[in-house]
Amino acid sequence: MGDVKSKMKMENNTAVRWFAGILVLNLFLASSAYAQQSKTVMPERGLCAHRGAMNTHPENTLPALQEAARLGAQMIEFDIQLSKDSVMVIMHDDNVDRTTNGTGNVADLSYKYLRSLDAGIKKSAAFKGTMIPTFEEVLAVMPQNVWLNCHLKGDEAVGKAAAAMLEKSGRLHQAFLTCSEKASKAAKAQVAKILICNGENSYRRNTEKYVAETIKMKAGFIQLLRSEAGEDRTASMKELKDNQVKINFFYAEKPQELAGLYDQGVDFILVNNVGELLSETEKLGIKTWKPVYKK
Repeated sequence: MGDVKSKMKMENNTAVRWFAGILVLNLFLASSAYAQQSKTVMPERGLCAHRGAMNTHPENTLPALQEAARLGAQMIEFDIQLSKDSVMVIMHDDNVDRTTNGTGNVADLSYKYLRSLDAGIKKSAAFKGTMIPTFEEVLAVMPQNVWLNCHLKGDEAVGKAAAAMLEKSGRLHQAFLTCSEKASKAAKAQVAKILICNGENSYRRNTEKYVAETIKMKAGFIQLLRSEAGEDRTASMKELKDNQVKINFFYAEKPQELAGLYDQGVDFILVNNVGELLSETEKLGIKTWKPVYKK
């Protein structure tokens, strides 16, 4: 009987040591991954590819987003919303009518139906068969050193889901959620260190209030709209800089717009024609970015 008890004790000790070893290994891998991400050099200024390289590729699709990265965009923006069965898909409009061969609101459509649609054919026959991607698929192909501007279409549910996905995928060092206050609160409740760009539409056109609320909520980014005629933003821009808020601007179309925006203090300018404008930012001393992918 003593031998049996002794054997069982030895087996239990072995199991405990094995589980402890696994735990230490997992902690080591997690800390190594975090250390690697913390060393990632992120762009300080540049262009944000709005819905990817949308002037040449079907917006909010993998080809458009991957092309933006290949071209050297410093930031890439895309839109996330939930399907009827709560899958995060990449789509700007409330409905799929404009960009696909289907009809209906995303919120009323199943993931299976959404995946059956062609999201490329309306752009060009060359993109026939391009599918609506999921958020997870986008994260799987994006570089590790480019800002990911994840624009949420919705509030608490999508905020919580998107934050969890970013944490799971190891993208917290480079991705931020551009979203409403409701979505931001839900996202932060899910992942406390999630980066937020204040996208609250209820006061976004009131620059003074927009800036004040962004600072108050400790958001890392703001996405300013075009100035009203005669509007002086000098004080607001200084206040944002003093509080270490990165400034995105929506949006610019022509090369001659860029220098003035950077001089005002804008960090990243959203553009639809990123491939055409990167050469202009090079002239301004902003290097086209070299994407680095996970090994």
